[in-house]
Amino acid sequence: MMADSGSNEEVAVIVNTDITSTESENNLINTMVERGTALLRKMEINVAEAEKRTGKNTVNMQETYTVYLIEIRPAETVPEGGTPATPDTLWRRYSEFELLRTYLLVTYPYIIIPPLPEKRAEFVWHKLAADNLDPDFVERRRVGLENFLLRVASHPVLSNDKIFFLFLTEVSTQVDSRLKSLSAMFRVKNPDKRFTALKHYSDELNTVISQLLRVRVKVADRLYGVYKVHGNYGRVFSEWSAIEKEMGDGLQSAGHHMDTYAASIDDILEEEEHYADQLKEYLFYTDAVRSVCRKHELIQYELEIVAQDLVHKKQQKEELATGTVRIFSLKGMTSKLFGQESQEQRESRLAALEQSIQEGEETLKEKNTECHEFVQTAWEDIERFKEQKDKDLREALISYAIMQISMCKKGIQVWSNAKECFNKM
Repeated sequence: MMADSGSNEEVAVIVNTDITSTESENNLINTMVERGTALLRKMEINVAEAEKRTGKNTVNMQETYTVYLIEIRPAETVPEGGTPATPDTLWRRYSEFELLRTYLLVTYPYIIIPPLPEKRAEFVWHKLAADNLDPDFVERRRVGLENFLLRVASHPVLSNDKIFFLFLTEVSTQVDSRLKSLSAMFRVKNPDKRFTALKHYSDELNTVISQLLRVRVKVADRLYGVYKVHGNYGRVFSEWSAIEKEMGDGLQSAGHHMDTYAASIDDILEEEEHYADQLKEYLFYTDAVRSVCRKHELIQYELEIVAQDLVHKKQQKEELATGTVRIFSLKGMTSKLFGQESQEQRESRLAALEQSIQEGEETLKEKNTECHEFVQTAWEDIERFKEQKDKDLREALISYAIMQISMCKKGIQVWSNAKECFNKM
């Protein structure tokens, strides 16, 4: 269930305008699911706005939370002068997006599931509000949630999922939450070197991006101070202009340019947050990559356990057939103390072991097939993710560099204007 039934009326409000019956709704779902890879060609998906609400939680305590309006409409070409189709809309809480992503993680363990935007502000410079109800933070999260939906909708496999489609269209969505606990307390004997290298790369990428975001925070804090202290130039020039006759106008104008320069840093750092959010997305993506690696380790571990058990049973059969015991065992000691078992007992045990070995070989074959198929499908998605990552990070870094260049040019322009003011004095 994407939200508890007691809060559905309060949290989720849906308006259906194009889908007027259960039959047409089911037909639409089937059409979308069958053509999942073309989902974004069939519909437009937006997280249009955010709204703060107050209500009681599961323990009957008053709480304030944010809900997000999802809009979907058919992606049809609107004739010139025509009116676009009215979108279907519903409200979802962040926790519901979390449940959707958990469902996708469990259902598609071989896919790198797109991450959600951060639940609480991290890596923020000290002048920026870290409150998760802060309007600027909520707006950045709204953009991140929309990006999450678009990434899922554009994925060749995830876009086929019926639960995902119902998440976009149904107020109450039943989600299969068969959460599997992947224990970290196992060690595989023959790990796949590709997944080991991928996990190592993911750890290093996480470290690098974390360091980059921390550096960016330090730079932003210092840059904020440098820009704001230029306001002191404006104040001093203004005071100085009051005691000068010939130079007064020039000093006053120069002071005005300094004030403008000092005030510009707020918009600059707000724009920087957009690029920081793009980096954070891939910081969170590293967890998704590690999740795929952990799932592969679990499958490999189960395969090795089955193989080890089969070897042990074959050894037992050989020992029973030859009467030779290679290792100390309680059963061997019992035989020495109380005598050997009868031929009939031995044959019965041999038959049981033979049956168990046949079942073990069949299980081993199934586990080998499962492991092979997982590696094949997972690696296809990993290659797709690598291409997406390289493209997105390259564009984000280039855009960030362009923004820095633009910022420096504006600083040069401010001082060039100040120079002109001084020349006219």
